[in-house]
Amino acid sequence: MKLYNSIGPNPKVVRMVIAEKGLTIDTVTIDLMGGENRQPAYSDRVPTGGTPALELDNGLMLAEITAIAEYLEDIAPSPPILGTSPEERAEARMWSRRIDLYILEPMTTGFRCTEGRPLFLPRMMLLSEGAGAELKAHARAKLLWLDALMAGRTWVCGDRFTLADCLLYAFMEFGATVGQPIPPEATWVTDWFARASERPSAKA
Repeated sequence: MKLYNSIGPNPKVVRMVIAEKGLTIDTVTIDLMGGENRQPAYSDRVPTGGTPALELDNGLMLAEITAIAEYLEDIAPSPPILGTSPEERAEARMWSRRIDLYILEPMTTGFRCTEGRPLFLPRMMLLSEGAGAELKAHARAKLLWLDALMAGRTWVCGDRFTLADCLLYAFMEFGATVGQPIPPEATWVTDWFARASERPSAKA
């Protein structure tokens, strides 16, 4: 296998999954700032131009965080990053979906429309800067919503560190660098982030 890696929170999630599972995968770095991901050598194989991507030994190219994580779970189920039962896997998928849809997507799109606008405007269709500000506000509100729901838990899925935690960690780390830090009133997320930062995978 070969991982196509780059800067940014999306590849960080997959690197965390790989680290949590103790896997070693050859890595190729894609130059996002230089637009390498928009060149035919890459985009012909990954039509979205996004990173990361995982090239399998048979030549199949997998993209999208969840698809890659679930493939790695299937081929290396222990230690689990989703779960060991249908119920555990469904719970991890449920929270991963909620975090991705309600927090990470508006956070990322908000960044692209504002601070990231000079980089992304020539590369993709963007909403207005005003919409970007609204998306950031939405992401912040939903993060506080999650914060309240998680009270008393160690990790998003209770005592299990899962893909949901990897997603949230990579994007909270990213948000802090682009003007979207964890709100000070988000006490659970703040404590959770400190715990997650102590895991070796946080350095992946």
